[in-house]
Order: sequence, then C-alpha cells, then structure tokens
Amino acid sequence: MLTANYAPIKYRQVPPLERRHISFARVAALPSGNIPVGHLLPTYARVDLAFERGEGAWLVATNGEHYLDFTSGVAVNALGHSHPHLIAAITEQAGKLWHVSNLYRIPQSERLAERLCAATFADVAFFCNSGAEAMECAIKMARKYHSAEHPQRYRLITFEGAFHGRTLATLAAGGQKKHLDGFGPVVDGFDQMPFADLDATRNAVGPHTAAILIEPIMGEGGVRVVPPEFLRALRRLCDQAGLLLIFDEVQTGIGRTGELFAYERCGVAPDVMALAKALGGGFPLGACLATSAAAKGMTAGSHGSTFGGNPLAMAAGNAVLDVVLADGFLDQVRRSALIFKQKLAAIQDRYPTVIAEVRGEGLLMGLRARVPSGELVDEFRAEKLITVAAGDNVVRLLPPLIVNEAEIAEAVRRIEKACDRLARKAPQPGKRAAG
Repeated sequence: MLTANYAPIKYRQVPPLERRHISFARVAALPSGNIPVGHLLPTYARVDLAFERGEGAWLVATNGEHYLDFTSGVAVNALGHSHPHLIAAITEQAGKLWHVSNLYRIPQSERLAERLCAATFADVAFFCNSGAEAMECAIKMARKYHSAEHPQRYRLITFEGAFHGRTLATLAAGGQKKHLDGFGPVVDGFDQMPFADLDATRNAVGPHTAAILIEPIMGEGGVRVVPPEFLRALRRLCDQAGLLLIFDEVQTGIGRTGELFAYERCGVAPDVMALAKALGGGFPLGACLATSAAAKGMTAGSHGSTFGGNPLAMAAGNAVLDVVLADGFLDQVRRSALIFKQKLAAIQDRYPTVIAEVRGEGLLMGLRARVPSGELVDEFRAEKLITVAAGDNVVRLLPPLIVNEAEIAEAVRRIEKACDRLARKAPQPGKRAAG
C-alpha cells in the first residue's frame, strides 16, 4: 500500500483529436473477402463475427449466440476462457507490479524458468512475447553457438510446409512463397528439405550448417505428424555432425499433444526449443529453452526484450503451469483426446466424400477435407462450432485442454451435422457432378 502522504494525481483533460485524412469510406474499399475494420491494417481476412465473453470451451458472441470454441485462439487458450486460477493470478499481480524491465531481477521470471527447466531437458530460459520472437532467439542462439570456433556455420536446415513465424527470418525459415512475396530479398541462411526425407537432410549437411529446425507436428502445415523415427534420426545426425537440434513447439507445447511437450513422445530431446501460445493461457508470452551448452554464446547484451519476462506475463505463465502440471491433468487430456479421435474416425467412415483423413495427436487434430477446407470451416461455424483451417486442405480442431466429454460429444454432433449437409451436396461415387 502507498503511504497516506501520497497525494492523488490530478489528470489534465485532453481535448478529443480532430479527424485526420483517413476516412472510413476509403477503408471500406478493402480487398475481396476482408471485413471493414475501421483503422485496423487489413492484414487479416476476418470473419464478420465478434465475441464479448467466454467461459471454459464456450464463447458468447455480441449478438448473444453461444459458440463451442474448438480453435482456442489457435492453440492459445489452453485453459479455456475465464479460467478462475488464471484470472486470480493475473488480477493479483496487476494490483502489485506490471513491468520494470530486465535491468533488474524479476523473481517471477526466475521461478517460471526454474519450473520449465525442471520439467524439460533445458537448463536456461529466455522470455519474450510471441512464438516468432522465441524462434528468433533460437535462430540467433544456433548461430552464436558456433561463432567463436566455427563462424562459417550459420545455416539452418528446415522442412517444406513448416511455419515458424512472421518475422523476416522466420518467414525465410518457413520458406513459403505466399508469405515471402513482396518483402524483398529473402533472409539468407536456410536450406529447405522435403518433409521427413532423411537422405535429403543428411546430404544437405555441409561446412556451413549450424542446426536443424523442425516442428514435431506441423500445425499450420496441415497437422502433419513427423514420424518419431525421423526425429530420432535427426538427433543422431546432429550429434554426429556437431549441430544443434531445434524444436519449434510453439503450437504443440504445454500439453496440447497429451504430453507437456511433443518431443517426449519420440524419446529424444532437442538442444533448443521455442514455445509460446498456450504458455500464457491467452496472455502474450513466449520462451526459448536451451541446454547450457547450446546457450554458451548468449552472453550479456547478445539478445534482449523490453517486455519479455515482465511480472504480469510471468504470473500468467506460472498460473498455467500450476494447472497443467497438477496431478492427473495430462492424463485427462490424453483420455479426452482418445475419445475425440475415435469419434472423428467414425465420422470419416460415415462421410468419406467430405472427410479424407483424420490426423494429429492429443488435442491437436486435423480433418483433411475432400471439399475446400474453408467451406468446411464455414459449415462448422454455421453449427456454432469454431475451427480453423490449415495447409494441405486441413481443418484444425483445437479445443481447450479442459474440454470435457459432454463438450466433445456436442462438438462431434455439430461436426456430423455439417458433414451430413455437405455430403448431400457432394457427387456420389459412380455419379457425375451436375454440369
């Protein structure tokens, strides 16, 4: 509490700003498919739908309609909406201290780093605000690791279909033309290999190679599960060639696959790992974890973040771990995932003209569609079920980790209803489509 002598501040009244040259008439003339959003930069193809509150796996739109949320803010809201423990932790910290900068010790960040390292392969952690920032740290760390003795080693091997973020370096790592077009010369230092092609990867290792970077499950790339034996082979290759192995677990981390991290499923650990999304439960928070050996080049001044590791974000991260690391939580995630996957497989069997394949692990599931994936997303939304498209004509299903069996059953009912409607429109086997 502040002392009684602390005088209240008298705030100066600021007159409203005059309208400047930007007009909403101009903003309304946006590219096809974009919803007018006032003065927001139109970089998102938004759906004309807004929400005002949520609880658990449910969202309430501004028109009062209830939606079952199987997107979770794209794998962010791991504890669902308005989780009481997360609310309490953030509210308590907000009443104390929000931000001080990394010029000083932040006990909350030290505690979160200790807990993450105790639960993983890592010895050290760097906190930031997003997955792309976590990946930037990982890329810099790989280069810095070699800089003293092998400065020629700066290139990273990556894989087709990957998505690692929207910065210039992470876009180059992903290598997708649609994300790179128009932004000038592509950042050098990345060599892309075909998905899970060990021979190509082995042949790509050369005197300039610093590390191999991969997502254990390619979420944005179509929920493609990397075979565990391929990840084990990458570990052996890195050990033999003196390279770092980097896992991008931004989407898979913090329980999404039924394990705390997806790497636990394959029996090998990386040297460096990026995470974000679920780590803050909805509060912007990213982290780069590493072994002490991999991080040896990251000395004072080599990297930084103004907001990274602030007390408010750390309160969110520690609260998420309180829940996810509690006894039985991940067991329940695995049970829910098994039920969900079985029910999705049954839907695929009933509607083969709509669903070609069920993919994924844990509560990171994908439906490869025979109809355009955007059409399937729209049909699900018509049933008040929120999902999100991915590459390879896949629709991702990302319920919060706290989803219960009744909510899974309700989601399946809505999925089946949408698939039935689409199946009636689809050409039947042996029949030609009209026209």
